Amino acid sequence: MLNPLFGKILFLIGTVVSIGIRVPHDKISKETKNIYSGKDVLEKVLLLLMLLGGFLLPALFIFTSVLSFADYPLSPLAFTGGVISMMMYLWLFYRSHADLGRNWSVSLELRENHELVISGVYKAIRHPMYTAIFLGMASQAFLLANWIAGPSGFFVFTIMFAARLRREERMMAKQFGESYEEYRARTKRLIPGVW
Repeated sequence: MLNPLFGKILFLIGTVVSIGIRVPHDKISKETKNIYSGKDVLEKVLLLLMLLGGFLLPALFIFTSVLSFADYPLSPLAFTGGVISMMMYLWLFYRSHADLGRNWSVSLELRENHELVISGVYKAIRHPMYTAIFLGMASQAFLLANWIAGPSGFFVFTIMFAARLRREERMMAKQFGESYEEYRARTKRLIPGVW
């Protein structure tokens, strides 16, 4: 068994890197005028759940002993799975943001001069950002040896994904019409050639 501190440190490094990836895009997003916002009560609740499961519960586990009753030993296999999924997550998270450019937003929004991005990783997957986040939440589950903090991110992101995906696809179809329908017909949602 490994010292759980290794998993905690790697998780924190991944979190810092992902924030570093997102912050410049968030700044650009806020500088670009919205033409549509779907940031309703449901969307706000989903974002709060992500904050809870992806940041607050892991922080409680890492920096306090509040969740220690749910600790378990960190196995080398889980740690290796965490390293692999973290690397895949960070690469795809970066690529998704870079390919979207100023079209990205944290919520269901359309920007002024919004473009349908179908190149880069979007050529093979319609929602690579969601694939990346699933990988990131899997790395959290592998790296944080705690039955609450570990899977909490994956659990809440699955809820967010289920509640948001169809709404997002309807928004894109309404905005881009036939172009989006053609794009949807030739791509898979999360895994190229599979799903």
